[in-house]
Amino acid sequence: MSGLLMGRKAPEFSASAVVKGKIVEKFSLKDSLGKYVVLFFYPLDFTFVCPTELHAFQEKLAEFEKRNAALIACSIDSCYSHCAWLNTPKAKGGIEGIEYPLISDINKTIARDFQVLEEESGVAYRGLFVLDKQGIVRNQLINDLPIGRSVEETLRVLDALIFHEKNGEVCPANWHAGQKAMKANSEGLEQYFKG
Repeated sequence: MSGLLMGRKAPEFSASAVVKGKIVEKFSLKDSLGKYVVLFFYPLDFTFVCPTELHAFQEKLAEFEKRNAALIACSIDSCYSHCAWLNTPKAKGGIEGIEYPLISDINKTIARDFQVLEEESGVAYRGLFVLDKQGIVRNQLINDLPIGRSVEETLRVLDALIFHEKNGEVCPANWHAGQKAMKANSEGLEQYFKG
């Protein structure tokens, strides 16, 4: 099976999760239909790069919410592990203060369905998926285990998707909200390069 989910409906799942410090038995992507979704996988609780990412996403949570985007994290740990990590202060390597949902993929089916499971170690690569309001994968990024992600780039991609949906124009390299975009044709490209 190809590792590319781009343009396809995101794999559906129902799993337990920790939401605002409480365990929820049935958490589903269906609950977020009508919103943009940023779903990101991380290898394990109580590790090293992972808490830096989770805190970086939390610091920008209001920015995602302004864009009508749900932020959701997932690892192969149990909800009990998620709760313990949430109760560990940041200064001790914990994720105390994280407010967005943390999915438990203890059976590894979600990571496998999203094609980010590193089978040998049994943990997920750092997969990140931006879904549109219909649950279609519009951006897919997978980093190897030692390489943390850019939250700013995730917001930029989300802005580009929203802009394209509203305006029909495409977003060139390094585009940021408020910058010039272009029509998806030869004339549009010429106009863009003319400045």
